Amino acid sequence: MASNSSQPADLDASKVIVTLATELKPVPSLADLASGGMSQAMTDHMVLASYDPVNGWSAPEIKPYGPFTLMPASSCFQYATNAFEGMKAYVGPDGEPRLFRPEKNMARLARSAGRVALPPFNPDELLKLIKQLVTIDKRWVPAAKGHSLYIRPMIIGTRSTLNLSISDSALLWVMCTPCGPYFRSVRPLSLFAATDAVRAWPGGTGEHKIATNYGPTLKHHQSAQAAGHDMNLWLLGDKITEAGVMNFFIVLRRDDGDLDVLTPPLDGTILPGITRASILSMATAHPSRMVLPGLSEETRLHSAERALTMPELEAWLVEGRVVEVFAVGTAVVVSPIGCIAWGEKNIVFPTFGNALGPVSKALRERILDIQEGRFEWEGWSVPCA
Repeated sequence: MASNSSQPADLDASKVIVTLATELKPVPSLADLASGGMSQAMTDHMVLASYDPVNGWSAPEIKPYGPFTLMPASSCFQYATNAFEGMKAYVGPDGEPRLFRPEKNMARLARSAGRVALPPFNPDELLKLIKQLVTIDKRWVPAAKGHSLYIRPMIIGTRSTLNLSISDSALLWVMCTPCGPYFRSVRPLSLFAATDAVRAWPGGTGEHKIATNYGPTLKHHQSAQAAGHDMNLWLLGDKITEAGVMNFFIVLRRDDGDLDVLTPPLDGTILPGITRASILSMATAHPSRMVLPGLSEETRLHSAERALTMPELEAWLVEGRVVEVFAVGTAVVVSPIGCIAWGEKNIVFPTFGNALGPVSKALRERILDIQEGRFEWEGWSVPCA
């Protein structure tokens, strides 16, 4: 039925149609999730809504997870008009699920969808639907530290044409899967610096979470692993951008004994990670507004965004200034970096056995405490109910 307004209808969570599954699937055990990464099992339900240029957004549905049908000429297949997000739900001390800074995921999804000219949607209404979905499927949220329910909202263009044109129709859905720690154990990562390709370029789409930023990196990731490394370090010339699909950080000792916590700036080639922003904020807060676990109040941190280059890393190592190097992201949270293979060189950083360094460990512990509701901080942990 056409909208009563002259404008296409916006996404409206109050119109949701809920159809519960008649048979519930078995939930993977914690042992099943111990192998690292995400489960292959999706939760019982999903959110689904469609957009057409006349009526706008349909009444959203929460329904049993399952397949849907698309025309072969849909623009998502032909021209990668796809945008997505990665976020997580955690079990709080009260046993109820909660999200971590979800409004930032919704804003980033809206920006990413706009970059590939997909129909706009109301991010606040989508967040309401996600909260309702997680509440319905809350038995899937693992109740163990470092475990979570991974949530994947996605929007794709469904206009059926081989013409290169804006998709005026779309499909939006949200699916979830439980996950354990991304790596089986904490160990320093080995990175292979790609010198024959780039992940993103100035004026490109590197700051958006869209499909075309990921598929073209897989061949190089495969090659890095075949050479004995964990993933690529992505460069622009000798300038560092991202570590695999994570944001790169380095901790340097200053002349006055304080520590700098540095990461490359958001210049359009780097995804503005929610974990990245949180790490910068927490580092700035220590020790004046928050004392990070395991760090002395005498240890002052100075977080900053600045360009980082490979020659600088080498020079800082020679000077003995490098305290630790690590990467952050939604999936991994915080992971140490042990070395970078760069051309004929192997740049080795200080490590702490199979453990995080003092700063990254403190940041990881604090962010997990916030995510799981054990430490209240600036409204970052948001209950679903």
